[in-house]
Amino acid sequence: MIKKITTPDDLIRIKKQTRTFEKVPEKGVHVAVGMNTCGMASGAKETMAAFRESLAYYDLDAKVFRTGCAGMCFYEPLVDVFLPGQPRITYKGLSCDGVSRVVEDHILGGQVVENWVLAQTVVGDKRLPGIPTYDEIPYCRGQHKIVLARCGHIDPEDIYQYIAMDGYAASAKALEMDPEQVIDTIRRSGLRGRGGAGFPTGLKWQFVREAKGHPKYIICNADEGDPGAFMDRSILEGDPHAVLEGMLIAAYAVGATRGYIYVRAEYPLAVERLRKAIQQACDLGLLGPNIFGSDFSFDIRLKLGAGAFVCGEETALIASIEGKRGMPHPRPPFPAQNGLWGKPTNINNVETYANVAPIISNGAEWYAAIGTPDSRGTKVFCVTGKIKHSGLIEVPMGTSLRKIVYDIGGGITAGRAFKAVQTGGPSGGVLPEALLDLGVGYKELAEAGSIMGSGGMVVMDENTCMADVARYFLSFTRSESCGKCTPCREGLTRLYEILDRICKGNGHADDLDRLESLATTIKDTALCGLGLSAPNPVLTVLKYFREEIEAHIFEQRCPAGVCPDLVWYRINADRCSGCGQCRRACPVEAIVGRPKVPHEIDRMKCVKCGTCLEVCPPRFHAVECVSGQVADEPQAVSSER
Repeated sequence: MIKKITTPDDLIRIKKQTRTFEKVPEKGVHVAVGMNTCGMASGAKETMAAFRESLAYYDLDAKVFRTGCAGMCFYEPLVDVFLPGQPRITYKGLSCDGVSRVVEDHILGGQVVENWVLAQTVVGDKRLPGIPTYDEIPYCRGQHKIVLARCGHIDPEDIYQYIAMDGYAASAKALEMDPEQVIDTIRRSGLRGRGGAGFPTGLKWQFVREAKGHPKYIICNADEGDPGAFMDRSILEGDPHAVLEGMLIAAYAVGATRGYIYVRAEYPLAVERLRKAIQQACDLGLLGPNIFGSDFSFDIRLKLGAGAFVCGEETALIASIEGKRGMPHPRPPFPAQNGLWGKPTNINNVETYANVAPIISNGAEWYAAIGTPDSRGTKVFCVTGKIKHSGLIEVPMGTSLRKIVYDIGGGITAGRAFKAVQTGGPSGGVLPEALLDLGVGYKELAEAGSIMGSGGMVVMDENTCMADVARYFLSFTRSESCGKCTPCREGLTRLYEILDRICKGNGHADDLDRLESLATTIKDTALCGLGLSAPNPVLTVLKYFREEIEAHIFEQRCPAGVCPDLVWYRINADRCSGCGQCRRACPVEAIVGRPKVPHEIDRMKCVKCGTCLEVCPPRFHAVECVSGQVADEPQAVSSER
């Protein structure tokens, strides 16, 4: 294998020599196990060890690969088996207990194990009957993978596999172009920053290139702090070289010589794979001096963040890299003119850089043809919450919320009704069912009162209290505020206090106007993006779910039956079978009753946790959540029942 890459021809030679999981094996067996954080949390490490042990026991000519996350986190551990001349078979939820069955029945016996089979990837005209292809699976149908194209298909710790799938070819192509041509290609593609604000990437690069001052810097913002979001983590764990290559091309375009990846220390696997990827790229001459034999030199260093949400804001991030406390400062000057150590600096996030190489390889027109006129290309979303298929998806911009929630996500869990979806993380807006046909784009979301953000998407069902949702996200943003500016420091706290009072049934008639006025003021006057967008949940809840807030204030009632101070629980004696599930599950022993006799809840002991409601068998539906003030005082229930 080539030890140092000096020309594009070296990439071609490596591509021909590298044995990857994607290449049809002429002999032997290929097995790939998803080894991202989600897979390992589901037991993928044990599954991989079991495969190696079993294949070695039968002395089979086999290679076991690790891969990244394919996006279907709800099916982990995911395993792919590729036999010579046969379709690739993907198994879902394959724990180490099922490995022996797959080895004996499928790899040795040629019979697919139906218990765990998910899909097949057809090779030539070889298709097995009764097994769907990936395009026939609802979760995959409608997706268009560019950023996630290699995730789940290569070993993220093997640079040769990345090269074998055309990795670093875009870098070689870019270095043969003028820097201005590279910038123009990115500009014409319509790529906008995927970190939240959506600023045109090509225009930002142009500002940095034209700025006076040297050296110039490239920064990758991998400080992913949104609750429930893991887009950046999955990309870094599954395809780290895609980000390095995007940074390399950006550095050449703007004239930078050094780059930094600001990544959360809470992502140990991503950090480990980034370190390996950087070292491998340096060893092959793809980072460092005279890349591809040119005069261009570039190196990348890691900076581990301490977990402060505010460091996702670019000026706070720069301060943190410099060793200062991560606090935003007013702009202008912008980082493009006065950034890291006072020098011109380009900052994009993980997903933005991962789009760069495909655009250079395929052309601006190819990318611009995807999505909408205002929002080009694709977007990676992390879909979580009360949805059947939570995970990572990549869809063309303009895809409707309805298609994401129902066609791809499979709809709402437990057969419940959809109520709302929040886009853009804790600073995003909460959108109602009436907007499900809204196309996901920068302009469309902004007009609805929300934001694109980095791509978090939380789905909520009918049992979600919108006052509680707004309070929850405010509790996050106010605790993560740096406290530098008064609107954010004081305003978010006051908003939280008002909502907390409302959720406890102590709201006032003028709280609605006070919430709206205060939220609007913060949105207009805060220093940085965190403060400017933090009121979005409050404003959208007031806009789309006002009647629910009014019920809390004027009726002391929580329509969703969530707020503990406004609900109480009882057992309907006509429906209760005395099965005892609620009694056994109650954490404070507040439920009494004998077997096969209707039970009762001792309201003096009840802490209103709702466990009884959750465990009561649906066929009985005996536990009822009653919302509103209780007319009579709680009475103790005799333990003789």
